[in-house]
Amino acid sequence: MAIGLTFAADSLMFGSWVTHIPHVKTALAMNDAQLGLALFGMPLGLLVMNPVSPVLLHRVGLVRTTVLSTLTMALSFALPVWMPDRWALMAALFLVGVSIAVLNVAMNTCATHVEKAERIYIMSSCHGMWSLGGMVGSGSSAALIALGVDPRLHLGILALLLIIVAWYWLRPALAAVPERGEDDNGGSKFVWPTRDLLLMIGIGLTVSLGEGVAFDWSAVYLRDTLGAPAQIAALGFTCFSLTMMAMRFTGDVLIPRFGERNLLLFSAGLTVLALLVIIFSFTPAMGIFGFLLLGAGVALGAPILFNAAARVPGLAPGAGLATYATFSFVGFLAGPPAIGFIGEAYGFSVAFGAVALLAVLSVWAILKVRL
Repeated sequence: MAIGLTFAADSLMFGSWVTHIPHVKTALAMNDAQLGLALFGMPLGLLVMNPVSPVLLHRVGLVRTTVLSTLTMALSFALPVWMPDRWALMAALFLVGVSIAVLNVAMNTCATHVEKAERIYIMSSCHGMWSLGGMVGSGSSAALIALGVDPRLHLGILALLLIIVAWYWLRPALAAVPERGEDDNGGSKFVWPTRDLLLMIGIGLTVSLGEGVAFDWSAVYLRDTLGAPAQIAALGFTCFSLTMMAMRFTGDVLIPRFGERNLLLFSAGLTVLALLVIIFSFTPAMGIFGFLLLGAGVALGAPILFNAAARVPGLAPGAGLATYATFSFVGFLAGPPAIGFIGEAYGFSVAFGAVALLAVLSVWAILKVRL
């Protein structure tokens, strides 16, 4: 439960932040390209910190790193809404990227260690808790936007509450997590990808791009393109998180029954369908329905691929996970800013269509990769 709630805490802050992106865009008078550039702060922080994260796990300790990165994650997410200009916003998002890079590797490693020690499946459920946190964060944020609550007050109080809970409840609860997985001889360092790991990274980048479309652009797209009010626009991400959560909470049953490859193929097909619905939407309700489908489409990609990366043939336990996390999360954070540039130049239909095309191409990698 403690590991799952750590996943939820991460996305609670993430989901709360993304609903305020339209507010920040308006407050700082940015166009889509300028916003996209500012959003690059996150992937820059990730690229700097993610290769170092496994070293921290070994030097500082898995549990201690998980707790400390949870604290810094909560604090860093409260900063962007206070920034006075787009360059300061980019710097604040860089700090966010640094903190979530460490937390992402740490909490997934915690889940892997518990799975091996207890002989149970929890990875998909943990990612389901991540989706639950995002849904609660975006849903409550939509209500607070409707009530006119200042985003700075909202994120500041939420960060303070998470810091208190992490220190006084998660910290002692996580102490039961094994510091080292079975047969882990320090192999969770960054390594250069093998052929199978490269294919997994390619699939993961497409999945991450689909997630990033909803996280960073659902509210902006629904408001600016389809004309939804701010509180309605925030519901796009809420519905996305709802179906993602439902699929992930059933994933630990679905994956052994239907197989990882079949579910990845299903996910790719549903992702394409969802993006087409979003592209051809002409009302906010249709757009929200598209994001609802998109959540189900991308839901099982992360838990399947994180687990698969942890057992890549020829790599020490943990090495594949650390390397996969480094590359795949780039798509989640760097993809949305790129979508902003394409959207500003050619429109969001072209930007979202490019993601749909990548989902089609990912079918080849899914058929070739050894899972």
